[in-house]
Amino acid sequence: MESSFLEYAYSVIYSRALPDARDGLKPVQRRILYMMGEMGLRPDRGHVKSARVVGEVMGKLHPHGDSPIYEALVRLAQPFSVRVPLVDGHGNFGSLDDGPAASRYTEARLAAAALEMIRDLDEDVVDFGPNYDNSHQQPVVLPSAFPNLLVNGASGIAVGMATNMAPHNLGEVIAGARFLMEKPDATLAEVMAYIPGPDFPSGGVLAGLEGVREAYETGRGSLKVRARASVENVTARRKALVINELPYQVGPEKVIEKIKQGVQAKKIQGVAELNDFTDRKNGLKLVITIKTGFSPEAVLEQLYRLTPLEETFAINNVCLVDGQPQTLGLLDLLRVYIAHRITVVRRRSEYRLDKRQQRLHLVEGLLIAIADIDDVIAIIRSSEDGEEARQRLIEVFDLSLAQAEYILELRLRRLTKFSRIELETERQELEQAIAELQRLLSDEQLLRARVSEELQDVADRFADDRRTTLLNAAPATAASGKRQGQMSLQIADNPCKVLLSASGRLLRVDAAAGSANVEIVPPARRTKHDAILSSIDTTVRGEIAALTNTGRVLRFSPVDLPSAAPNSVQLAAGARASQYLEMLAKNERIVALLHEKLETPFAIGTSRGVVKRLAPGDWPKGDGFEIIALKPKDEIIGAGYADDDAELVFISSDAQLLRFSAAAVRPQGRGAGGMAGIKLSQGATVTSFNVINPASENLVCTYAVGEADADALFSDGSVGSVKVSKLNDFPGKGRATGGVRAHKFIRGENSLAAAWVGLSPRAIGRDGSLRNLPQEHSKRDATGVQTQQPFELFGNAIG
Repeated sequence: MESSFLEYAYSVIYSRALPDARDGLKPVQRRILYMMGEMGLRPDRGHVKSARVVGEVMGKLHPHGDSPIYEALVRLAQPFSVRVPLVDGHGNFGSLDDGPAASRYTEARLAAAALEMIRDLDEDVVDFGPNYDNSHQQPVVLPSAFPNLLVNGASGIAVGMATNMAPHNLGEVIAGARFLMEKPDATLAEVMAYIPGPDFPSGGVLAGLEGVREAYETGRGSLKVRARASVENVTARRKALVINELPYQVGPEKVIEKIKQGVQAKKIQGVAELNDFTDRKNGLKLVITIKTGFSPEAVLEQLYRLTPLEETFAINNVCLVDGQPQTLGLLDLLRVYIAHRITVVRRRSEYRLDKRQQRLHLVEGLLIAIADIDDVIAIIRSSEDGEEARQRLIEVFDLSLAQAEYILELRLRRLTKFSRIELETERQELEQAIAELQRLLSDEQLLRARVSEELQDVADRFADDRRTTLLNAAPATAASGKRQGQMSLQIADNPCKVLLSASGRLLRVDAAAGSANVEIVPPARRTKHDAILSSIDTTVRGEIAALTNTGRVLRFSPVDLPSAAPNSVQLAAGARASQYLEMLAKNERIVALLHEKLETPFAIGTSRGVVKRLAPGDWPKGDGFEIIALKPKDEIIGAGYADDDAELVFISSDAQLLRFSAAAVRPQGRGAGGMAGIKLSQGATVTSFNVINPASENLVCTYAVGEADADALFSDGSVGSVKVSKLNDFPGKGRATGGVRAHKFIRGENSLAAAWVGLSPRAIGRDGSLRNLPQEHSKRDATGVQTQQPFELFGNAIG
C-alpha cells in the first residue's frame, strides 16, 4: 500500500495536477498545445473538430481518457477562465453556469498567443523526452515567450497539496519581469509598482490590497473580489443596482438563485425586483430594483455579505520547480521564468550559430569549387566512382568531407557569374550573423537585454487594459465614484494630491498627518514610466471635479482611490479613470482635474482651434454639466488654469505653432462657446494646447508621422521624426492667426501625431515606457530626428 500510494501521489503531483513554474502548464495542457502546433492548427488556418485534437493527444502523448483532455482544451479556450486564451474555440465552449458541448460538436485551433508558447521549438530551445510508449518525442517544457503561469493562473488538486493561482494582466507582468531583469535585487514593493495585483478575466473590484501583498510575499493569501455595481435611476422615484461584472468564476444564475433564496427567507431586505438583461451583444447586466425608502448602498452592502456578489479568492502558489512542488512568492515566480527564458534564448542562439557556421563552411567550399570549376569537373570526370571523386577533391583543394559532398551535389546552373555573387553576398551575411551571435553569447548583459526586448515585443502585440479595479477600501458604488456613508467617516480628512496620468489612471498621494503640503518625490529610474497629465491639491474626503474631452464636468471624491506615499509615487498602481468614474462614456476621457470652486480663469483649447477662458465662480449642483458649448465633432484637446500673465500655445497637425497672451481671451460663462484661437488650414486639427508661464524656459516637442498613423512603417523602416526646440525661438502672434511653422516635414511625413510645450518634456509610449528624445535643441522650423518608436503623449515623467 505504501509503495503504491507513493507512486500514485508522485504521478498525480508531477504528471497531472501541478503546473511547471517555467511555462505555467500542466502536462496535458502542454501536450495539447504542442500537438496542435504539430497538426498545423495555426490562427491563419481553419478550425478542426475538437474530437480530432483530443484523439491525437490521447493516442500519441497523453495515456488517459478523452474527458480530461477535452476539459483542459475547453479551459484554454474560455475567455472567462483564462486572461489570455491559448485556444481559439468555435462553437459552444460553455459558460460560467453551463458546460460545453461535446467534442464532436465544437472546433478549435491555436490562438495567436499560443504561437508565442511554442515558438522556436524546432531550434533546440528545450529538452524533449519520450512519450508513454517511446514512439514519439514531446517537449519537457515549452519555450513560453511570456510568463503564462502568472498571466493565466492555474488551479489543481494533487495528493496532499493543491494549487490556486490568480491570473494577471500580461502587460503588467511583463513590465515587472523586465524591471526585475534590469534590477535583480529589486524589492517586492518596487516590483508591485508594475504588478499591483491580480487582473481577473471577469473584471470586478478587488477590495483591500493587504491580502495581495501577503500572497506576493509568501505565496499564500486571501483576496476579496466584489462585483462591479452602480446605482441608476429606473424611474423618477425608484433606483436600481446594475451589476456589469461578477467575481472570478461566479455565474449570474448562481447570484440570482442566492438573491431569490435570501429574499424568500427574509434575510435580504429592500429588493423589489431582479431582472437579468444579459445578452451576447451587451454582456452581463443584472438589474436589482430597490424598494422605495431603502438606501441602495445599504442594500448593496447586504448583498455583498449574503450572496456571491463578494467572493474570497484564496491564492496558493504551488508549482513545480525542477520537478519538486514548491510554494513561491511573486519575486521567485518571476526569477524562475526569467532564468527559463535566458536559457531558451541562449540555446536558440547556440543552435543558430551552429547552423550558420555549418552553412558558412559549405559556402566557402562551394566558392573554392567555382573558382577552379574546370579542375573540379576534370577530377570528377576522371574518377571511377563518387567515393574516388570525393577523396580526390578533399586532397586537391583541401576540403572537408561535408564540403566535398556538397560540391558533388552541385547543380550546373549554380556555375553562373550571378550565382557566385550570390554566394559571396551570403558569405558576408553569414559572417556578420555569426559575429553578432558570438557577441550575444559572450555577453550576459546583451543576452538579458535580448530577452527583455522580446518580452516587450509580446507585450506590444498582446497586452490590453486592466479589467479588475484595485482599491484600498471598499469599492465605490455611486455613479460618480463618490463614497458615501460610514466608510468616509473612518478616514482622516488629511491633505492629499490627486494625480491624473497620461494612461488615464488616478492616484492619491497622501500627506503626513498635520501637514498642509504634499511634495512629490520621484523615485529612482524605471523601465516603465507614466506622465502626470494633471494634478490637484485637495483633501482625502474632499470633492474635486474632472473635465472630459466632451466638455463635461464630473464630481468625485478621492477617498477610495489607491494611495501612495509622497516618496513612492508609482502611477502604474493607480485606478483607471474609466473604471473609477462610471459616468464616463465609452470614448470619453479626462483632460484635466479642477478644484471644487473655480477661483482662477480656466483656459480650454479644442481640436477645431477654439479657445475659451472660463470666468471664476461656483460650479452648479449635480454631475455631468457642460462648461463649453462645443460644435459637432469638436473636442477639448488641453486645458489649464490661466490668469492674465499666462500664455496660450496651440500646435496644429500641419505643424503650425501659435502663442499669444491669455489676456487676449475674455473670460466667459459656462454657456459660451469660446472664440477663435488659431486659424487652421483645410483638413488640419489642433494636436496640442498648453498653458505656460512665459517667464520659464519652456521647450517645444513635436513628433511627425506619415498618413497620421504612428504605427505604420515607411519604406525606409522608420516610424517618424521627433525634435525638441526652445519656445523663445517662436515669435508670438495675435489670436486667431495661423502662427509659424514648428516642424519641417521630410519625405513620407505629412502631420504631427503629438506635440507638447512645457518645462521638461518626456516621450511616453502606449505601454507606458519612456521614449528617448533628442538631447540637442533644433531650430524651430527644422526637421526632426528619425525614430522607430511610436510616441503617444508628451508630459512630465514621474517614475
